[in-house]
Amino acid sequence: MWLNEEKISDLAIKHYRACLLNTCPKHVVIDNLFNAEKLDAIIQLLSQPQHWQTQQHSYSELYVDPQHWHEVTEQERFVQRDSWQPDIDDNTKIGTDLAQEFLSFLRGQEFMSLLSKIFNVQTTDIHVAEPSINTNYFRLGNHDFVSQHADDSPGREVCMLLYLNKNWQTNAGGELVFLGKSDNPLSISPLFNRCVLFDPSSEGSEHWVASLNPENTAQYRYNVTSWYWSE
Repeated sequence: MWLNEEKISDLAIKHYRACLLNTCPKHVVIDNLFNAEKLDAIIQLLSQPQHWQTQQHSYSELYVDPQHWHEVTEQERFVQRDSWQPDIDDNTKIGTDLAQEFLSFLRGQEFMSLLSKIFNVQTTDIHVAEPSINTNYFRLGNHDFVSQHADDSPGREVCMLLYLNKNWQTNAGGELVFLGKSDNPLSISPLFNRCVLFDPSSEGSEHWVASLNPENTAQYRYNVTSWYWSE
C-alpha cells in the first residue's frame, strides 16, 4: 500500500475540503500521506547521479535546448532543474522499478479517485495525450531555480507536489511560495513526505521556489510534481 490509511478517512477528506474553501490559493498540505518506508527506498534511488537530466524552460518556450537557452535573456528564463530519466542509460536502469511504480500509482485509479473526492471534480487521463510526462521526480541544486509562474492550463484541475527531503534544515531555502492574497505570500517548507495539493486556477496560485542556500553546495531538493485534468 502506498497510502497512509489514517490520512484518507472520510473525516480527513472532509477536513481537506474545508481547507480548500478557506485558503488562498485553494490548497491543502498533507503530511505523511504516503508510506514512509517506500519513500525512503525511492530516495536511495534518486540519490544516484546517473538518472538525471537538466531541464530548462523559458516563459515563451518549454524544454529549451542548451543552445537556445544561452540566447534567452535571464528575465525570460523561469525553470532550470534536473528531471528524472531512468532510461538515459540502459545499463543503469536496474533498480528503478519502485520509483516508476510510484509514478504509475500517482496516475492510477486509486490516487486519482482520492483527488476527485478532495476537490469534488472527476480527474481523469482520458483526454491527456501523454499522461506519464505529467508526473515525475525533480531535483534542484543551488544553481537551479523555479521562478514565478502559473500552472493553470485549460482543464487542469489539481496540481500535486510531494517533497522527498529528509532532515531538511530551516535555513536551507527551497520553500514553495504562493503569491497568495493582498501582497501576503504563503511559504511552505519542502519537508519529507509533505504533500501539497492546490487548485491552479484559484486566486493567488502563482508560485515559485525560494532560492537554495548556496552554503549547502552538496544538497539537492527533491520532489515529485504531478498535474491532473478533468473530463
